[in-house]
Amino acid sequence: MCILRCPVPCLSLGSSCCLMPPSDVPRIWYRLVPDVHFPEQLNDALTATKYYLRPEVLAEYSADPSRIAVSGDSAGGNLAAAVCQQLAEDGNIKTKVKLQALIYPVLQVLDFNTPSYQQNMDMPILSRFVMIKFWLDYLNGSQSFAHSLLVNNHTSLDQSETVFVQELLNWNLLLPSSFKKSYQPVIQSKGSPQIVKELPALLDSRASPLIAHKQTLQLLPKTYILTCEHDVLRDDGTMYAIRLENAGIDVTHAHFKDGFHGCMIFATWPTYFSVGAKTRDDYIKWLNDNL
Repeated sequence: MCILRCPVPCLSLGSSCCLMPPSDVPRIWYRLVPDVHFPEQLNDALTATKYYLRPEVLAEYSADPSRIAVSGDSAGGNLAAAVCQQLAEDGNIKTKVKLQALIYPVLQVLDFNTPSYQQNMDMPILSRFVMIKFWLDYLNGSQSFAHSLLVNNHTSLDQSETVFVQELLNWNLLLPSSFKKSYQPVIQSKGSPQIVKELPALLDSRASPLIAHKQTLQLLPKTYILTCEHDVLRDDGTMYAIRLENAGIDVTHAHFKDGFHGCMIFATWPTYFSVGAKTRDDYIKWLNDNL
């Protein structure tokens, strides 16, 4: 887990593709697939975060307990969101997180046919099929389930367990028209019920923070969510921003029309893209202004 170089105290969870933090910013390293699978990565991140929030540890880092932010990009955005939800529900945690900052986060495993998944299904760096493969690896599921996930068989109408999910992920209601474009929902009347039986984590909000109940979302801190137009995960972040706003949370949704997944790492020579610098600078400015 890592963070950009910025002059603010911020605990960060990142994927393998983000910039390294300065030495005085704590990084959380969690075990990876195939050595462990969900929920062990989250358990690692949560345990380390709780340890960091202990008064004596904060003092060791000279960190102001009233100015703690949790941040992550991509898969780290998933863990950062889940950690914040777990911390918010834990009444034993005395030091509260002031902010969460999620950079093109992975937030749900239940609809691989949102408009952004359809629009960017073959986009370089992160295609839809690669994202499905990553999810199955994370949840320790058989790769033979890939096609069923691709066509949303795992959340079909004949599965009573997924009814609440369909309500929470109704992107026809959650997304602006500029994101929906002319894409249509993919909802199967009959699906593959054995997938949910073999992978109950599909319906676990610790894996898919986007499906957390409103009561949990109402407890979360001020939030920054960065999304990119050319990214299968665009709608994950956008729907989470809207759900948080509906729960009364102060949310800044920074959307970059020329952005793509992982673009923030392309902010310096020799792999420089202007959008990389723009996303990096916007993220750091928000942290400086709010933390």
